[in-house]
Amino acid sequence: MVLKIVDAYELKPGSFAIFDGEAYVIKNVDHSKTGKHGASKCRFEAISVIGEKKKMAVYPGGERIEVPLIDKRKAQVLALVGENVSVMDAENFENFELPIPEEFKGQITDGSTLEYWDVEGKKIIKRIGLTN
Repeated sequence: MVLKIVDAYELKPGSFAIFDGEAYVIKNVDHSKTGKHGASKCRFEAISVIGEKKKMAVYPGGERIEVPLIDKRKAQVLALVGENVSVMDAENFENFELPIPEEFKGQITDGSTLEYWDVEGKKIIKRIGLTN
């Protein structure tokens, strides 16, 4: 698992964080000021990178939060295999299968190029129809 650690107050909308062992993209952040009896708080609204689940989380501003390093790669489609697609990585020529997300069903064809993300060892298709 490749990741880095940052303070909660450093996270901005559009950045990634790991909450409960799953990678999320942060959509909204609210910072509260320090009070008489406590530290500042950060309230995050986030959506899962893989399952599109929503998450609300509150952390102290100085809390250390894990941030995943997402590997964004290109691949060429070799064949459609039922609900999956067989692809070849454009850099290291590794062959593997990926599940086709609901939004891309019927749009992927043999020989086309797509972008996939490797997030914490899980690979997901994020864009299709890329040009080299």
